[in-house]
Amino acid sequence: MNRKYLAAALAGAVALCLLGYGTYRAGISAGRQAMMTGPASTAATHAPQKAGDVDPLTGKKILYWHDPMAPAQRFDHPGKSPLMGMQLVPVVEGGADAGGIEISPRLQQNLGVRIAPVVRGQLHSEITASANVAYDERDVALVQARANGFVERLRVRATLDPVRAGEPLADLYVPDWVAVQVEYLAVKDLASPEAVDLVDGARQRMRLAGLPEDLIRIVENSGKPQSRFTLVAPISGVVTELTAREGMTVATGSPLFRINGLKKVWVNAEVPETLGERVHPGDAIQARTAALPGVVFDGTVGAVLPSVNVATRTVTARVELANPKMQLLPGMFVTVQFAPAGLSDLLLVPSEAVIETGTRHVVMLAEGDGRFRPVSVETGVQSGGQTEIRSGLSVGQQVVVSGQFLIDSETSLKATEARLQ
Repeated sequence: MNRKYLAAALAGAVALCLLGYGTYRAGISAGRQAMMTGPASTAATHAPQKAGDVDPLTGKKILYWHDPMAPAQRFDHPGKSPLMGMQLVPVVEGGADAGGIEISPRLQQNLGVRIAPVVRGQLHSEITASANVAYDERDVALVQARANGFVERLRVRATLDPVRAGEPLADLYVPDWVAVQVEYLAVKDLASPEAVDLVDGARQRMRLAGLPEDLIRIVENSGKPQSRFTLVAPISGVVTELTAREGMTVATGSPLFRINGLKKVWVNAEVPETLGERVHPGDAIQARTAALPGVVFDGTVGAVLPSVNVATRTVTARVELANPKMQLLPGMFVTVQFAPAGLSDLLLVPSEAVIETGTRHVVMLAEGDGRFRPVSVETGVQSGGQTEIRSGLSVGQQVVVSGQFLIDSETSLKATEARLQ
């Protein structure tokens, strides 16, 4: 009985193995047949070969194909994109392409979508820049030693001391001047007519020795040689450099004082380099400072310096301001407002319609019937909530000014889905 039972079980197992193997071979054969006939038949039936064919998925006429990653480039046949290597996506008639999206009116209301037209107009822009007050380098006086001598008395003892024109600065003792003065006085006392030329020659030698005209007149009037000389301030201002000290020896040409005037000051305004081309010499400006609330200083641009600060990427506009009351002091912080001439005949959109992606500027174009499409644009100047569009749009088109970020997100998602198909 055991042997009969084992034989029957073995025969049943063999039959099951043969049945499974037959089923496996039949499945392999059917799969090969489907691969050879199914896709080829579908591709032959549904894949359009040229623009103008009807898309079997949407039932609409195909206008062209494009790459979702570069929607601006159009192709007249399907296949892979030579730009990105991705499958081209058909753009059908009357529908949003893979770079755009269709949104129902109800969803637009929920997203808070608002649109505005692209218009032509004039842009009046004001440029505000930070600045600091500096000395007017054209209003500078250097006081030097006119001959070898000694500083006997110093009248101004510290830098930044204010001085007025004609105010004494220092008393110098110049022994070298005594000899030429004595010679002049001796020739002057001669009574002969031939002494006129000698007197003129002696006076000229005093000038060559460095005697100023006022000291020569003192010698002529007093008839006594003057060995001491008082240096006076040639202009009003502040002493910015002081190298003289009492008792020191000075040589001819030694700098003793530097005086900077304050009746007029420079204001160096840092203008962004992108706006530097709009600032020109002669432009009117207004300057204000927190140190003098309510006081407005009017001036003009004296020069735009031909260099760019590599750290701040700004151009320096040098502004000249009158300072009769000496209220503006060097180092003071001020705010400068430029008023350049208005720019006319510009293509304008609201500034809030422009999306900055980091590498380009995009606006969401409303094409009607709930269709929206992102468009790359080149922007220009901005002012008063308006932005200049240099390329990418035309007059009369509608752009989204509110909710465009949500639409842009939906568009990007749809383009990603198209690339994954």
